[in-house]
Amino acid sequence: MHSLTKLLRNWRVKVVLPYVTGRLLDIGCGNNQLVRSYNGKGTGVDVYDWGDVDLIIDDSSNIPFEDSSFDTISVIAALNHIPNRDDLLKEAYRLLSTNGILIITMIPPRVSFIWHRLRSGSDPDQIERDHHEHELWGITQHDLKQMINKAGFNVQSEIKFMCRINTMTIARKID
Repeated sequence: MHSLTKLLRNWRVKVVLPYVTGRLLDIGCGNNQLVRSYNGKGTGVDVYDWGDVDLIIDDSSNIPFEDSSFDTISVIAALNHIPNRDDLLKEAYRLLSTNGILIITMIPPRVSFIWHRLRSGSDPDQIERDHHEHELWGITQHDLKQMINKAGFNVQSEIKFMCRINTMTIARKID
């Protein structure tokens, strides 16, 4: 893995990890680093086999677990790559326990576009599977909050990191 890619993944995990509680589901887990770093019980799911995925799924909006199975659900630097984002968020709502939290990290579209263009020859994600037509370059915080609220969550906090380029959004289920 490219050293810059590894540095950025480690950074995201380090920021997210203190907010994870209980049973964790990491959707779009990539190399499953968050789950492997977490001391609790966790499962990483992805539609692509990055080599250390716990469960390969066909559809991120149809994950084979019982209702209220998880206390924390994370989507780390992945929501913009998932075509049915709204359905994924509804599925996260179904899978979260009553007091469960949703954690999403995202960069703005303009930053993402420039970043991916600069790293097109050295980013494992782009080399492995390229950018597909249904993917977005990123999601603005305004649009992300609207999506999260529409799915039944209440945004609790937005924490900037990576020189204020990236944002971790933490939301809770509204019952």
